[in-house]
Amino acid sequence: MKTMKKGNNWTAYYDPDTGRYFAEIMYTSREGREQYNYEITQDIYDRLGSFGDDIDNERLIKTAKMTYSFENTMYGTLGPERTVWDEEADESMKETVHKHEATEG
Repeated sequence: MKTMKKGNNWTAYYDPDTGRYFAEIMYTSREGREQYNYEITQDIYDRLGSFGDDIDNERLIKTAKMTYSFENTMYGTLGPERTVWDEEADESMKETVHKHEATEG
């Protein structure tokens, strides 16, 4: 099974060591940056990339549990700039991304 899938503003990861799936949605522009991380299910992971429009992939990711958010734009934020919603899942995602980069990089 592929351990990474990627679209324009999203990237999804599968960690075969833990059997967990994660995804991030990131928007970057001259106005600032937004990043949202999610712990997704295998079903969501399997369906990612099957849509003709990346917005549909992002909508699917957003149905999962958010683990981290970061918003820093010139328009300000509605809450704290950075929020960790699930510390354990966020750390597991960081480890998964690191493992993927080590094997692919």
